[in-house]
Amino acid sequence: MEPPAAKRSRGCPAGPEERDAGAGAARGRGRPEALLDLSAKRVAESWAFEQSSVNCPRGLGWSSALPLPLETQVGVEAKEGPCPFIAYPLCWDVAWLTAGFQQPPAGMRKPSPCMTQSGPELPNQRDSLALTLGFHLSGNIREPGGPGEPERLYHVSISFDRCKITSVSCGCDNRDLFYCAHVVALSLYRIRHARQVELRLPISETLSQMNRDQLQKFVQYLISAHHTEVLPTAQRLADEILLLGSEINLVHGKGTPPRGSSGERTPRPTATPLAECPAWIITWHRVGTVEVCAAAAAVGRNIKAAPASSGALWVCVVLSPHCKPEERAGWLQLLSRWDKLDVCPLEEGNYSFDSSSLQPTVAPSPGSEEEEVVAATSPRYTVFGRALLAGELHWNDAHLQRILASDSYSCSLTGSVGGDKPTFDPQGRPLWLGEPFPTACARVDTLRAHGYPRQALRLASAVVNTLRLQLRHQLESYKQQKKELLQKGSTCITNTEGWVGHPLDPIGCLCRALLEACRLEEETLTLYSDTSPEKRKVAYQHVPVPGSPGESYLVLALEVALLGLGQQRALPEGLYAQDKVVRNEEQLLALLEEVELDERLVQVLRKQAGLLLEGGPFSGFGEVLFRESVPMHTCARYLFTALLPHDPDLAYRLALRAMRLPVLETAFPAGEPHPNPLDSIMSNRFPRWFILGHLETRQCELASTMLTAAKGDPKWLHAVLGSIQQNIHSPALLFKLAQDACKTATPVSAPPDTTLLGIALELGLQVMRMTLNVMTWRRREMVRWLVSCATEIGPQALINIMQNWYSLFTPVEAATIVAVTGTTQATLLRLQLDTSRREELWACARTLALQCAMKDPQNCALPALTLCEKNHSAFEAAYQIVLDAAAGGLGHAHLFTVARYMEHRGLPLRAYKLATLALAQLSIAFNQDSHPAVNDVLWACSLSHSLGRHELSAIVPLIIRSIHCAPMLSDILRRWTLSAPGLGPLGARRAAKPLGADRAPLCQLLDAAVTAYITTSHSRLTHISPRHYGDFIEFLGKARETFLLAPDGHLQFAQFLENLKQTYKGKKKLMLLVRERFG
Repeated sequence: MEPPAAKRSRGCPAGPEERDAGAGAARGRGRPEALLDLSAKRVAESWAFEQSSVNCPRGLGWSSALPLPLETQVGVEAKEGPCPFIAYPLCWDVAWLTAGFQQPPAGMRKPSPCMTQSGPELPNQRDSLALTLGFHLSGNIREPGGPGEPERLYHVSISFDRCKITSVSCGCDNRDLFYCAHVVALSLYRIRHARQVELRLPISETLSQMNRDQLQKFVQYLISAHHTEVLPTAQRLADEILLLGSEINLVHGKGTPPRGSSGERTPRPTATPLAECPAWIITWHRVGTVEVCAAAAAVGRNIKAAPASSGALWVCVVLSPHCKPEERAGWLQLLSRWDKLDVCPLEEGNYSFDSSSLQPTVAPSPGSEEEEVVAATSPRYTVFGRALLAGELHWNDAHLQRILASDSYSCSLTGSVGGDKPTFDPQGRPLWLGEPFPTACARVDTLRAHGYPRQALRLASAVVNTLRLQLRHQLESYKQQKKELLQKGSTCITNTEGWVGHPLDPIGCLCRALLEACRLEEETLTLYSDTSPEKRKVAYQHVPVPGSPGESYLVLALEVALLGLGQQRALPEGLYAQDKVVRNEEQLLALLEEVELDERLVQVLRKQAGLLLEGGPFSGFGEVLFRESVPMHTCARYLFTALLPHDPDLAYRLALRAMRLPVLETAFPAGEPHPNPLDSIMSNRFPRWFILGHLETRQCELASTMLTAAKGDPKWLHAVLGSIQQNIHSPALLFKLAQDACKTATPVSAPPDTTLLGIALELGLQVMRMTLNVMTWRRREMVRWLVSCATEIGPQALINIMQNWYSLFTPVEAATIVAVTGTTQATLLRLQLDTSRREELWACARTLALQCAMKDPQNCALPALTLCEKNHSAFEAAYQIVLDAAAGGLGHAHLFTVARYMEHRGLPLRAYKLATLALAQLSIAFNQDSHPAVNDVLWACSLSHSLGRHELSAIVPLIIRSIHCAPMLSDILRRWTLSAPGLGPLGARRAAKPLGADRAPLCQLLDAAVTAYITTSHSRLTHISPRHYGDFIEFLGKARETFLLAPDGHLQFAQFLENLKQTYKGKKKLMLLVRERFG
């Protein structure tokens, strides 16, 4: 009797029939499973191979990885080791379901008859080609041929990890959404006859045992055996390995696919590698007896980041044309259960779920009360919501069946194009108006994914015919309202949902279906194509559309892509939805860039570009835009590049129209900069526009492309400049444009383009004006570049920016960068000026420096003096500005700096004058021994002493008034008594011997020093602590030296000590120290 279902191991067979060496057989014999087998089984289900190696306990003396003998014992002798043996799926359910069959009943555990009778044969002992190499299962499957046909042999490869199949490949041409029969046959053989499949450890383990010579021989023989397949990849890897800084050298070693996953994330089972959508979620639903609910709870939170098109995939599954009703009911029941889970991700973006047809509807303008009410009451849908709605669709519509059945289906003699739902356009071609446009495209994708390419093309053609008819109706309605809309200057969005970035990716589905039909046979996609650094151009050909003379599927693909990319649509809500809009747009443009444009396609391109310009509120290139419309910069860049060789006028008109960024134009009027120009504003003013920075970068790229293309054409250069100044509001991007334009205008091997250089200078001037009041770390770089650009243009441009510096630079920038850089020797040599022009430039720079010094003397006085020192009158004017500023509050530090400069220039009297002005503003307290101005004061005293007795006498009162620090006063006094005063201004010696401290003018300074020592001593004794007694004794020692400079200094000092002893007799220990030191 079998154990209860609840007691069975998850994913294990129920009896000995299913695995000849499995755990079920052991239980059938009545023997319990070994602990090693049970542990290995659990590890194989939960841990990747690398994890089990790393987590191996080291207490047994093992290294960080499992030893090879133990790996072999666990992998082979223990039957179900933690890695290659047990890690393969253990039950029929996985192979059964991924083959597209219904879930088998509980008692049915045998393969489908199609696998043994009319289908492929399982591998047998004779083949002996089934091999498990690590986590990679491969084998050859024989498929019997029809009458008179030979049997066919297919090579199948399956990769697996933790009881889940992660990827498969097969040599057949199956294009269905599910596994082909050959993959299922090999899976069944591995489940039923696991012991008959040769098991080898991962190739990485074998490689680790080889020495250098063996590894070289292994690689050489491998390349020799498969040189046509792997030689390009081998050469590329060799080049990367030899490059020291390459990415491949940043990590130690490299795992191999047969070794298994690293365990960083949960393995993703896939339904088929041939489908273009990520089908891993299909087999998410059931692994053994575990349903996807548990997986959704564990992994579902990341569903939007990893399988971005999971909702569209489930729509394809539910819409399958050969899906039986009971199968669909099972899927819908499962989807409904997932949809109700709390962890099920919601669909981001304001996309409609209930639109009835392809016809557009006019939505209320954003911000209205009606929109707010709708937003508050509208239901929220999960990523599975569209799949649940797709369950209500069917394929039995008569008109739809006729479209799918024949290429020649057209309007009959009794047909009519009128009525509520026309079935044909005026040309008699079929239309499909039965459902929303994204749903119709999902039908096309479903047909293509399930192996109906012809039917997918027929339906795609009908959908394109419907789009064309809709476009004609839109243009007719716009012509009737054009005058009113242009007068109003604004519009509301006309499309309830954008097609680019839509969860179902309707434009992408149509384009891929149409382009696939035009791809040349030799260019068909291979499953594992050899990658190369260069991107190959895909070869397409024109394939005629049946029933539409003169048209091809390639033309339809281009037309559909441009219709979707040029649609005026509101930016959806949410970061993920907005990011998807950007990624889908880039994917569509990548498809278009693969197509070589011939004359036929160029005509289509020109026609569609004209329609986009005249599309009004239905086109993103229309004259009037909705405020939050998605910008057209990326699309316009492609159109501009493609149209430029054939119709430059149309290319420029289209690109200039696309330069708009409405959300910024309405927020910042023309000429008004950002609140914080060099930073992104999306977090401050536009919280919903998460990708605003990316959009502004794309806008800048479009402008740069136009500037480069317009080189040598003044008409378009000035038109592009006007558009840039009007539409780009980021100073950082404007500065980048200016730099690019300057670089393009000054090639190394050709004369410069003066017009483009002027454009670059204009952009630089605008950046200066926008950032004048916003100090940033890039500001100095911008100023230097502007001067360099003006130098490239000529001296007049340099003079102009100097004369108009008030609106461009701060005084510091103008005096220290503009004026200095513009008059350096390198600049003068670059300009090649004659004497008169050179003097004119110098005069302009000196005038600029004097103006800056008057406006900001604190920071610009010294640069102005330096710049004007070769011109006497200008130098005198700068010196007078400094004197006037000293009376107006110029600080002592700046005055001392200028004074030192004057002494350095050989003007000691002017230096002395400035030093006295600085001393008049200075005040150093009794306890400020380390004041920052100490060195400046000592320098000023040294300067006055060197000038003579008269200057020394004049500065003494200033010293006494400004300095109250006793050690400083005594230091100055001692310096002045060491030598006689120096040479006077006329060179005559005024004193032959040093001055005495007791005689004028030093006697006043001596009295001030003695008084300062007495005052400081009393101040320090008021709050002195025992630990400072030693410092105070040293201080008294310095005071005695100063006292002794006076004739009766010893008496004054003794009296001073006696006064201290009487006043502070309570500090007995301190007074004892005073007596010991001084008596």
